[in-house]
Amino acid sequence: MQVVQKIELNISENKAVYFASDLHLGTPTYKASRERERIFISWLNQITLTAEAIFLVGDIFDYWFEYKHHVPKGYIRLLGKLAELTDNGCKIYAFTGNHDLWLKDYLTQELNIPVFHQAIQCTINQKKLFIAHGDGLGPGDYSYKFIKKIFTNSLCKFMYRQLHPDFSYKIATFLSKSSRKKQKNKGEEVFKGKEKEWLYLYALEKLKTQHFDYFVFGHRHLPLNIELKTESEAKQISRYINLGDWINHFTYAKFTNKQLTLEYFQETK
Repeated sequence: MQVVQKIELNISENKAVYFASDLHLGTPTYKASRERERIFISWLNQITLTAEAIFLVGDIFDYWFEYKHHVPKGYIRLLGKLAELTDNGCKIYAFTGNHDLWLKDYLTQELNIPVFHQAIQCTINQKKLFIAHGDGLGPGDYSYKFIKKIFTNSLCKFMYRQLHPDFSYKIATFLSKSSRKKQKNKGEEVFKGKEKEWLYLYALEKLKTQHFDYFVFGHRHLPLNIELKTESEAKQISRYINLGDWINHFTYAKFTNKQLTLEYFQETK
C-alpha cells in the first residue's frame, strides 16, 4: 500500500495527539454498543483539554454504508461530541477499516473530519509515523484481500446501493457476525509471537526502504507495543503499536514529549 498523504503536526509541551480504533459501534447488541459509546465519550471528555489532534484509526462503526441522502441510524452522541471537538479547534482524522470501509464524505461535510482510505505518513514534532487501519497489509490473508477488492469495486458498490437499506444492513451484519465467529474459533485474537503478526512483518519490510519511528495500526484488537529493528535500523529503533480495541481492552495511544505510549482507559467515578 502506498502512502498517499502526509500530515505534519507541531504540538506544544502541554498538548498531545491521541489514537484510538476498533469501537465496532452497533455490535453485538444495541445496549452493549450504547455503553461502549458512553465509555468512549467519557474518554473524549477526559482528553478534551490536552488533545491537539485525534486519529480514529478505523472500524469505529461495525457497519457503515453511505447512500446519497442517507447514513446509518444511531451514534448521535459520539457524532455530537466529535462535532463539539472540531468546532473548538481540535483536529480529528478518521480512517476506514474493514467494517466501515464505505465511509465517504459525511464525516467531512458534517464534522470537518477528513477520511482516509489508505495509509498516511504523519510527522509529529519531527517524529515520523506510518498510520493505517491495517487490514489487507502484510503477508497472507488472501481471502480477505480478494473480498476487499469486491467490496471496493465501483460496480459492486453501485449494485449494493440499489438494495433497500434494511436488507443491506441484514446482509452486512450477518457477514460481520460470521467473520467474528470464524476469527474467534481460529484464535486470531490471541498473540502467538511477533513472527506471526502480519502487521509486524509488514512494518519490518517497510523499514528496509524508509525509516519511521512508529507504525500505528488497529484491526488486530490486541494492544501491542513491539520494538522493530532491522540490520539497516541498528541505530534507529522503531516501534510497532497496535491500538487494541474498545470492546475488551479500552486502549489508546498518546503522543507527547516526542514519545508514543500505549495506555489503558479507566473511568473515574
